[in-house]
Amino acid sequence: MIKKIFSYLIPIKIYETKSVLSKSIEVTWANGELVLDSQNANYSYGSLQRILRLGLKNIGYKKILDMNHILVLGVAGGSVIKTLVEEIKFKGKITGVEIDAEIIKIANAYFKLDQIKNLEIVIDDAFEFVLKTKAKYDLIIIDIFLDTTMPNFLFETFFINRVCSLLKSRGVILFNTMILNETQNIRNKKYIAEFYNKQFKIKTIPRIEIHNELILIEKLER
Repeated sequence: MIKKIFSYLIPIKIYETKSVLSKSIEVTWANGELVLDSQNANYSYGSLQRILRLGLKNIGYKKILDMNHILVLGVAGGSVIKTLVEEIKFKGKITGVEIDAEIIKIANAYFKLDQIKNLEIVIDDAFEFVLKTKAKYDLIIIDIFLDTTMPNFLFETFFINRVCSLLKSRGVILFNTMILNETQNIRNKKYIAEFYNKQFKIKTIPRIEIHNELILIEKLER
């Protein structure tokens, strides 16, 4: 409790480790809440939770409550899952895919992720999982970073088409992206252009927390 109180004055790191994939994973008290960070970015809770909560609000909590199955690609500490379960009161199935098993251990220990009964965690590469899964989803949340870097495959046509094929009719993709320079800005514009003249409705929520741009994609009925 003392650390929580003092965290309003200065962040207090309580745990730090490394994994095969991450140079630094830190659990810190900041402004009265526990957050999960990499060396240069917020991975869960804190600003990231605010970003993805805004995306969910744009989809509509009522619409989410009517969904049956949500896929989260990139779990980290599980802040978006906590928003779904604790704030929105989503009761359907959530499948979370995370490549870094060490991060899931931390999420269970510090953020009680393993206590969420309607959550299934799969330790796998998101690209591989998307190729293998036979399920269809009402909502796919893509939140994949290695520190401040986003894997190139997320923006490739093959992956885009495969993810879209996993959506049910009227299903939605919520894609969290980071833009740090003009090259990445152009990358996002090309990504959005992939959906023109297709059966999708797309919109962006730009520059959240300075560098983040959310992309919302809805699959229209045919």
